[in-house]
Amino acid sequence: MTVNPGFGGQAYIPAVEPKIARLRWMIDESGLPIELEVDGGITDQTIGGASAAGADVFISGSWMYAYPEGKAAAVKQLRAAAIESSPRGEAAR
Repeated sequence: MTVNPGFGGQAYIPAVEPKIARLRWMIDESGLPIELEVDGGITDQTIGGASAAGADVFISGSWMYAYPEGKAAAVKQLRAAAIESSPRGEAAR
């Protein structure tokens, strides 16, 4: 969780990024094909930090459903931001 659990629409907590990075390291060290998923406060402005820290899968609710150009455009924008920020690039997607 990248927010305090409880309800939708909460703000992303950047302080979780070192935890994401640590989990990514643990997963990579295991050699297992595990995707790291984050949920909470994921927007076009926050997905980059989570992706750069090593997350692979992102749950965006409130922001995506409120995106003015629709959900498909929101997903496209999120995907582009995640790929741009990922240390593994598009190969990780």
